[in-house]
Amino acid sequence: MHILGIDIAKEKFDVMLLGGQQSLRGQFDNNEAGYAQLGRWLQKRRVEQLHACMEATGAYWEEVALFLHEAGYQVSVVNPKLIKRHAESIMQRNKTDRQDAATIADYCLRQTPALWSPSPEANRRLRALVRHLQALKEDRTRQINRFKAATSEPAVRQLIEAHLGFLNQQIATLEQEIAAHIDNDPGLKEDKALLTSIPGIGDLTAALFMAEVPEVTRFQQAGQLAAYAGLTPGQKQSGTSIHKPARLVKWGNSYLRCGFYMPALSAFRFNPLIADLRERLLQRGKSKMTVVVACMRKLLHLAYGVLKTRLPFDPNHTINMQPV
Repeated sequence: MHILGIDIAKEKFDVMLLGGQQSLRGQFDNNEAGYAQLGRWLQKRRVEQLHACMEATGAYWEEVALFLHEAGYQVSVVNPKLIKRHAESIMQRNKTDRQDAATIADYCLRQTPALWSPSPEANRRLRALVRHLQALKEDRTRQINRFKAATSEPAVRQLIEAHLGFLNQQIATLEQEIAAHIDNDPGLKEDKALLTSIPGIGDLTAALFMAEVPEVTRFQQAGQLAAYAGLTPGQKQSGTSIHKPARLVKWGNSYLRCGFYMPALSAFRFNPLIADLRERLLQRGKSKMTVVVACMRKLLHLAYGVLKTRLPFDPNHTINMQPV
């Protein structure tokens, strides 16, 4: 089994191939021509069994990961923090693209990370649409703030208003595209119906969940999904001098974490399970933000539950999931 460490960048990616008594380096363009060149490079070196490993850096890793997976190789995509901690553990002093590829290869060789498999194509397309919608909405918020803070100069205000009008049109068009895409796919349509049966989860939140969690069966428990979203607290305690309160580690999927904030606030009013949890935590003296995060986590658990059991939300039915 050969090991391939891949350090991804926007334009290029560096690789380190480990196998037998040799270690080989290479660099390729991060495009289809570069992937084809990588395939020939591996064939020339008679690589048949391969475990490739790379960091989940933005979206730059996805195409090369798909290429290697479709070529029949094993692929792992890991959190960049794991690679950083591994570099520290082996006292790695230098940091270059070539060295990073070597560090990733060494991590893969020693740790044998879990294998990655691509999401269904319909979910990948939904994720692209949903993430672009979020980017447009963030841009719209920035423009609204600029408009509020703008001077009385008519030309400036007119330009901002025109930009806002364009963004509103793009957002409306994209929301229609997302709805049509879900309705045209039986699996996504069924999942949407299950998710929106939960009070507090609307059409766009359901689309976000399906985009970022294409297969809940990859998680054995709801708590694993909460950790994936970065909604689990981490503690720092040591002896008698260090005793910090638990805080979110924020290592997980930021799109999912941010996307469940407003739905959790809505669920305070409309979801009896969330409302009951909120009251219990407030009575125990928990801070408002702690309560919100706990309700976000509970709402995520409920989403996991309806998709795992394939049953719509029922406030009178106890779903077997991890307690909050």
